[in-house]
Amino acid sequence: MKAQFITAEEVQDVLGVSRSKAYQIVQGMNRELKAQGFITISGKCPIAYFRKKFYGLEFDQNDRITPAPCSA
Repeated sequence: MKAQFITAEEVQDVLGVSRSKAYQIVQGMNRELKAQGFITISGKCPIAYFRKKFYGLEFDQNDRITPAPCSA
């Protein structure tokens, strides 16, 4: 089964930010989802929502995130 959620640690790795910044990003997305009436899980957010918010990221067939190649 494919992962449905991305953790703050994975956000940290993908975006190259600090651990505290990754948690702030996840908290912000969860706050937005909660305001829309969704149930959220602390420290995780749905991968689909993360994709929507961070345009330009690419995913492999296992739904692992890989940075998109730069186009010059």
